[in-house]
Amino acid sequence: MGTWYEIVSKGDGSGPADLKRAFGNNVDFVGDNRVIFDIGGNKYRLVVRFSYKFKTALIKFVGTHEEYDGIDAETV
Repeated sequence: MGTWYEIVSKGDGSGPADLKRAFGNNVDFVGDNRVIFDIGGNKYRLVVRFSYKFKTALIKFVGTHEEYDGIDAETV
């Protein structure tokens, strides 16, 4: 999580392209400006809702890949 925070806080926050550049294949985009990050060698998932206009991030979910399979990333 520390590495994730460092990368996100140093980004320009302009939009999905900025996140894709920073995280490559370890990031997926779903509805409601939510982004799914594969962390810890794909052992964990992080779901974050971004407001690109205000350059803020709200962590909506942190859990194992198995726990992630039991949620809806667009509504959590």
